[in-house]
Amino acid sequence: MSFDLIVRNATLPDGRTGLDIGISDGKIAAVEPNLSAEAGRAIDAGGHLVSPPFVDCHFHMDATLSLGLPRMNVSGTLLEGIALWGELKPILTFDAVVERALRYCDLAVSQGLLAVRTHVDICDDRLLAVEALLHVQRVVKPYLDLQLVAFPQDGYYRSPTAAENLERALDFGVDVVGGIPHFERTMEDGAMSVTALCEIAERRGLPVDMHCDESDDPLSRHIETLAYETNRLGLQGRVTGSHLTSMHSMDNYYVSKLLPLIAESQVHAVPNPLINIMLQGRHDTYPKRRGMTRVKEMRDYGINIAFGQDCTMDPWYSLGGADMLDVAHMGLHVGQLSSREAMRFCFEAVTTNPAKVMELDNYGLDVGCNGDLVILQAKDAIEAVRMRATRLFVVRRGKVISETPAKVSRLSLDGRPASVDPAAYAPVAEG
Repeated sequence: MSFDLIVRNATLPDGRTGLDIGISDGKIAAVEPNLSAEAGRAIDAGGHLVSPPFVDCHFHMDATLSLGLPRMNVSGTLLEGIALWGELKPILTFDAVVERALRYCDLAVSQGLLAVRTHVDICDDRLLAVEALLHVQRVVKPYLDLQLVAFPQDGYYRSPTAAENLERALDFGVDVVGGIPHFERTMEDGAMSVTALCEIAERRGLPVDMHCDESDDPLSRHIETLAYETNRLGLQGRVTGSHLTSMHSMDNYYVSKLLPLIAESQVHAVPNPLINIMLQGRHDTYPKRRGMTRVKEMRDYGINIAFGQDCTMDPWYSLGGADMLDVAHMGLHVGQLSSREAMRFCFEAVTTNPAKVMELDNYGLDVGCNGDLVILQAKDAIEAVRMRATRLFVVRRGKVISETPAKVSRLSLDGRPASVDPAAYAPVAEG
């Protein structure tokens, strides 16, 4: 038997070590120790962590890398970012959106990020960004899975043409129904928009992914309506509530009612740690709210939680770099997820959990899965998050599409080693 690629001496996220992974015809064909077979190419992982690719299930690719256009967000707030995006939309061009999106996809691939769900604003009657990202979706298909969400940024009811534009975008082939109920003019309009958008998804057989309660207002409770509509319409497992930041301000009694409803409906939860901690709590002096939803409590109810990047160098966030380990690192800290088990969860929140949100076919490292993987300069998942480990190799369908040299620092210290490999500084083995 022969393989197109063999990765030897791999450590897997579940803790198994010393395994070889054989890939043929774009699929994982074997995962076992000491594969005795020929291969078109062999890579020695050297005991490093081999993971399925990183997945970002919440992003805004139509705005990415547009920082400073047409001006900077001086206050750094969410509302000024929305206003600034409103200024930028009319002057967007097809070529500029495509060029920035493709540059971002190149960066993503270099970081081992091979699947992205991006929201695309449909409140521009030209649907220019929709057409641009549908083009990008076709271009990157060989190396990156890209899903598009029809997102009424200015409000499904608040924007006079959003309802018509959303249907047009879905007709063009956009994959997911989006919404932003907390941005409607009233709570009632917000709740109505959740119902209307879920009914569109049910009629078309599509998933739902809503910006939901991205607010410090404890009375922003549209996630309750989203869970209800999910159950009413039989959409369980196909619906995502993104952000959910108002939950950090809700009273505990109400949350004790809300979390079982979310769990019952099988709604996925997607906090965006970098952006949420940056933008929320802006009206507070002290005590100051953290800006993250209740990750620990949702985990206790078995709710699937994935972390999203949300933004990179755009009107809302001037930082970012397609690094999902950076996202996991922030999520770990702001969520105080410091147990060994919780830290491993943070790695899952940027790999397997968002893969469930996106319903990615054949994702993982089992035999029969797609031959997509990342070799990281780390010994385990916790070390990968701690060090934001170098992506040594990125593999798509059995072909190496990105390579990065190992990070090794050269020292000139009397009596000390000549070099330091961060991956060699592993924690004491767990007993």
